[in-house]
Amino acid sequence: MHHFFPRSLAIIAAVFWLASSLASANENAPPEIPKAVSSSLERNQIPLDAVSISVLEIEPGRSGKNLAKKVLDWRSGDPMNPASTMKLLTTLSGLDILGPQYRWRTNVYTDGVIRQGVLKGNIYLQGTGDPKLVPEELAKMMKDLQGLGIQKIDGNLFFDRSAYAPSAMEHNTIDGESLRAYNAPPDPLLYAFRTISFQLGKSRTADFIDINYSPPLSQLKVSNQMQLVDRSCDNWKSNIRFNLDPEGVSNTDQPLTAQFSGAFPSSCKGVNFNVVALDANTFLTQGFAAAWELAGGTWTQPPVGKDGAVPLAARLLLQFEGISLADDVLDINKYSNNVMARQVLLTLALEKMGKPATTANGDLVIQSWLKKNGLDFEGLIIENGSGLSRNEAISASQMNQLLLTARNLSVGDIFYNSLPIAGTDGTMRNRLMSQLRKFLHLKKKPEARIKTGSLADVRAISGYVLSKSGKMYAVTSFINHPNAWKGLDAHDQLLSWLLEDGPEPKHAR
Repeated sequence: MHHFFPRSLAIIAAVFWLASSLASANENAPPEIPKAVSSSLERNQIPLDAVSISVLEIEPGRSGKNLAKKVLDWRSGDPMNPASTMKLLTTLSGLDILGPQYRWRTNVYTDGVIRQGVLKGNIYLQGTGDPKLVPEELAKMMKDLQGLGIQKIDGNLFFDRSAYAPSAMEHNTIDGESLRAYNAPPDPLLYAFRTISFQLGKSRTADFIDINYSPPLSQLKVSNQMQLVDRSCDNWKSNIRFNLDPEGVSNTDQPLTAQFSGAFPSSCKGVNFNVVALDANTFLTQGFAAAWELAGGTWTQPPVGKDGAVPLAARLLLQFEGISLADDVLDINKYSNNVMARQVLLTLALEKMGKPATTANGDLVIQSWLKKNGLDFEGLIIENGSGLSRNEAISASQMNQLLLTARNLSVGDIFYNSLPIAGTDGTMRNRLMSQLRKFLHLKKKPEARIKTGSLADVRAISGYVLSKSGKMYAVTSFINHPNAWKGLDAHDQLLSWLLEDGPEPKHAR
């Protein structure tokens, strides 16, 4: 018997210790998923094991560094497909490594001479991946060329894309929709996202359809054979047939016709039909030629554009600088531009590891930046840096560590301001409208600055919530499930909960 007594005491003590440990653990445990969120998931048949959530409260620490306190943690360590929220990693590392004032350069060379206003010789464009070489920027380039005394060009165009490895420019898609603008591939000489944007709408003066397009192209005509029909504007795209004739042409000085037929609802007030329908050389040649003509320049004959490295004997006419990285990041995050994000990743490779840039080198640059910032992101997979991928993976917890790190970097505010604001702009423009109305009477309005992400089986949110009492939360939530498209409401419920200050404080017992 006397052997049993101490063992009994030991067991009882262990039981008491375990009970008290569990009690204190429960006291400190982050609260469970809010009821409104779990009910929404249940209602939309999204199982909890397809969801991952991390919420941190960000507070200023004594050393001046921001610190974080766990508020909610649900499967936050599991690597998930983040869709477009992956752009947060690409843009934050880009801002910190390259600096917000970084500008891409497009070099213009010639193998000819300028005499009496005529450039007799070819023009060579050498790109470094400016993601926003758009018509307004090309117009500035034309002015710069004219400033050199050129009024007429007697020669052709050559495009030097040696900044990127061929593998980085392949036009691979995850959904087979190669004509869709979101699938435009990277290009060191990317002009206007290689996208023709047709604007369609009922004419104000008569019963016919107006079709305009941008950017201007020197050899593109529109053939409009569409009928106006009296029906709602929903699903207007499904009744339109589009064809480019001749199709697949790459002889750049050949006239092209964009043919539209089918039915167009008269109730549509003006919609955009965006296509990546021309090969890169044709698109850039016709875009350059049109921009030169719009600036008042002329050609001896319509130029043909081809691939070609800048010859050693060519001389630099001008070095054209695009807009700043800070402005590019604003576009990437507000409007979720895929090809712009991919070009930032390739620019990291180009600037830090030399040419030709590859996505694998961009990945190495980001991985080393993470290490430098004390971040060990096990399970992270970067395929192209835009989130338009079935393979990219990151955990909600890692994403929130990134958001916390951003608050301690000098570029933190530029990054914060690039995120879409709920109810105001970007991809969050129409989200949380009714919830935000509740706070209109408050002097300091709460806000949610959230990057969104969506693929066929993915819905994601990641960003910051400033609550009604002024607390700042980092929040990330991923849903990876065939019903993910129904998960918008659950994410809005989570954000609403944080706007209202999330968990109730625990009362002392």
